Amino acid sequence: MSDSFFHPVSGFQFPRFAGIPTFMRLPYVPLDHDRIKDVQIGLIGVPWDSGTTNRPGPRHGPRQLRDSSTMMRAQHATSGMRPYEAANCADLGDVGPNPADIMDSMERITAFYDQVLAAGIVPLTAGGDHLTSLPVLRSLAKVHGAMGMVHFDSHTDLFHSYFGGTMYTHGTPFRRAVEEGLLDPKRIVQIGLRGTMYDTEDRDFAAANGIRLILIEEFHARGVEDVMAEAREIAGTAKTYVSYDIDFVDPTFAPGTGTPEVGGPNSYQAVQVCRELEGLNIIGADMVEVSPPFDMAGGTAFLGVSIMFEMLCVMAGQVN
Repeated sequence: MSDSFFHPVSGFQFPRFAGIPTFMRLPYVPLDHDRIKDVQIGLIGVPWDSGTTNRPGPRHGPRQLRDSSTMMRAQHATSGMRPYEAANCADLGDVGPNPADIMDSMERITAFYDQVLAAGIVPLTAGGDHLTSLPVLRSLAKVHGAMGMVHFDSHTDLFHSYFGGTMYTHGTPFRRAVEEGLLDPKRIVQIGLRGTMYDTEDRDFAAANGIRLILIEEFHARGVEDVMAEAREIAGTAKTYVSYDIDFVDPTFAPGTGTPEVGGPNSYQAVQVCRELEGLNIIGADMVEVSPPFDMAGGTAFLGVSIMFEMLCVMAGQVN
């Protein structure tokens, strides 16, 4: 049973449109707070999109995700899971990036997560563009070694470089993570891939290193349960990271993102895949690429935090 200090504010007690928004209306516990030692799952914002190569905006994602998350309640409607009673959860605030310097920002992000992990906290991250995952993985690998990964996305993010040699963009994080030994490629599965392509370089790298790619045609043909059963088999019982790019979802349901691709899952399938993560040994997760400038009605951010809640329910069930 969790400490009541870490329970969210109820909409029955204080209107959802009032007060200072935190993730899921949880208490804000910065890293120097005296209760940081009691936090088990920390929700963290990384407001940074310097890795974006086309439409910018995910740097504004964490703020809108927090605001949208005030609509989340305390109990999962299907499973009955009450994550805030299963684990001490808190909003740990934002990593302060350097928007003018990619390398410095990545060092800042890794240093922040080093403190999170030193406190024994499992991180659930709101980005930020997908390059955000790389400095987070660098920190996690110091503690956990090479991890498996279940990756929901319409793109592989396995490219070598952009623009003749730029190595760090939102299209390269998992190429770098494999090269740096942060991820075990034979325990990586990437789900939902689609869209027009520059070439096959990223897929060739996946094939050469044993990364399992599940294209959207296969996803739709097999269905969520069958695909996710294979994903769980690939990841196994060893430590696994979950990375969720909102552009995994069809832009009809999630238009607020930088690189949308048609033909994707609907909003129900978007949350259903998270429910099928049950049983994995999740040591961290992220939701990235929510871009408020392209999310005029706020529906993408609301879907994003709904997905975060789904992942949180699975993660909280693993605590203790």
